[in-house]
Amino acid sequence: MGNLGPTELIIIAVVIILLFGAKKMPDMARSLGRSMRIIKAETKGMKQDDQDAAQATTATATTTPAPAAPAQLPEAKPAAPAAAQSDVEKMQKQIDDLQAKLNNNQAAPTQAPKNA
Repeated sequence: MGNLGPTELIIIAVVIILLFGAKKMPDMARSLGRSMRIIKAETKGMKQDDQDAAQATTATATTTPAPAAPAQLPEAKPAAPAAAQSDVEKMQKQIDDLQAKLNNNQAAPTQAPKNA
């Protein structure tokens, strides 16, 4: 009963054609082919994503931190243009003035006014 011969296959094909109609058969085959292509592309994409994720985890796991290089200062840059240099000088003068005021306030003790 499990073996289908050519006559049984022909009978099944005729029944399918009668049920669905000869005009709809090509459309059904076309849509089935599209569905299969979509499924194939999606499974291929999922496999690629899995491989990418596996490579990323192995890459981070296998990389060892390099020994720390001695800290180096960046090379000295040429002097700033005149306008920028003057701005720096102005700011430095303001800082010096504020520090002087702070030192004067701390050096001279504040005397509270006497209320008699």
